[in-house]
Amino acid sequence: MRIEKVAILNEVVTRVKDSDYCFIINHGGVTVAQFAKLRKDLRAQDSRLLVVKNSFLAKVAKEKGWDESVNAMFSGNTAIVTGKGEPTAVAKAIMDFVKDSAGKASVKGADYDNKIVDAAMVEALSKVPGKDQLRATLLMLLKEPATRLARVLSEKAKKEGGAPAEAAPAA
Repeated sequence: MRIEKVAILNEVVTRVKDSDYCFIINHGGVTVAQFAKLRKDLRAQDSRLLVVKNSFLAKVAKEKGWDESVNAMFSGNTAIVTGKGEPTAVAKAIMDFVKDSAGKASVKGADYDNKIVDAAMVEALSKVPGKDQLRATLLMLLKEPATRLARVLSEKAKKEGGAPAEAAPAA
């Protein structure tokens, strides 16, 4: 293997190993503008897109310890999306790209949470709310009972004529 190819292979292996996830997509037939939009959306999520040779990806699979079923994904025009952090927003950006490509692009699968998942799981992941949204929802749910209690006590105080009377000092 030529030195250039070894350097590219090492970069791909390093990028996949250092990532929290690796989405594998088919990009055949998409326009440059669609690809540029996907790259921009992924940069906003601290993720990167890289077009790779299937033979390189097969070597990455061996390095990473992926099972043999993943080899079926290594055909056609292949690109990977790697990055750190929350994969739900990245999956959503990828699924938007697939929809915008009018059937030319597709999701092959992903390495997520140290498991190989299929395209259906990636689509399901894209529909899950992100961590920040889940945290906000949980905070609202935790805050709601206290808010209701404060309203009830406030209404009760209004009905009884305002604030409770102060006790007279003892003589």
